[in-house]
Amino acid sequence: MTDTESSGARRSGEHGHVPVLLNRVIDLLEPAIEMMGPNAVVIDATLGAGGHTEGMLKRFPDLHVIGLDRDPAALEGARERLAPFGDRFAFYRTRFDGLDEAIEQGEGPAFEIARSHGIAGALFDLGVSSMQLDQVDRGFAYRVDAPLDMRMDSTEGPTAADILNTYSHGDIARILSVYGEERFAGKIASAIVRERDSAPFENSGRLVELLYSAIPAASRRTGGHPAKRTFQALRVEVNRELESIENALPKICAALAVDGRAVFMSYQSLEDRIVKKDFAERVKSTTPPGLPLELPGHEPKFTLITRGAEKASSAEIDENPRAAPVRVRAIKRIRPD
Repeated sequence: MTDTESSGARRSGEHGHVPVLLNRVIDLLEPAIEMMGPNAVVIDATLGAGGHTEGMLKRFPDLHVIGLDRDPAALEGARERLAPFGDRFAFYRTRFDGLDEAIEQGEGPAFEIARSHGIAGALFDLGVSSMQLDQVDRGFAYRVDAPLDMRMDSTEGPTAADILNTYSHGDIARILSVYGEERFAGKIASAIVRERDSAPFENSGRLVELLYSAIPAASRRTGGHPAKRTFQALRVEVNRELESIENALPKICAALAVDGRAVFMSYQSLEDRIVKKDFAERVKSTTPPGLPLELPGHEPKFTLITRGAEKASSAEIDENPRAAPVRVRAIKRIRPD
């Protein structure tokens, strides 16, 4: 997640964007990077504009970073930005839960080190990036009338318009309720189904107007923009975001070297809940309860680095308002499989 700068910065690979909690992320990963020295590889699983990767490569002169992203435009911009680091930066086009395939099939020094020595660290900066929010033709932003696309990879998969125009009333209501935590999910779904009978949904402006009509005036006055929850829900469904997190967690934990660390930055409660639950299971002993001693081989293989979920400071939020909702959790491998 990053701040918006000028359109000129966006044209030049998003270089004007400020990565959220850059110094804190680097501090969390530093012990593992320093320990592995020239064999240290970090996976930036949500590369975006490349700001976090650039910060890490500048701080650690022996570090290699593998950047993952499904968005061709993001990869092109990051490749331009990170070209000065030569083969210390490598990228692979995939959704972040494709990291196992990337490690196995990627070419170059970074991938070779990762296959030989494991991963020193990983960063998952979850959710939609501001680089995508700022591209108005992608349909992520409800304040701009644009085609209802919302795909992070604009080359494949159904769009938000496809969902609105083809899903059943029940499926639309479920998505809005579960992914958007929308109180009026059923009422909104009914309005969508009724409206699409007259003409299919194409642009975000029409959906926003519908939401203003469907959500009671008293509720519109609190809780932020009335379209916020619906747009979040559609984006999560289009990009299968929560499924990606669930798939990626066991993969990155398996790839970490001993003392390797994984950092997850969540921007909504649904994301953070998945990470929290997974981490809680990984730091538990599997020794049956009631036994006086830890059984060999049943010790936890991971330990938590962060206490609960860390939040951005007021100073960080003042500098970068998109840091306000962030929740950071980090875990470390302490034993091999």
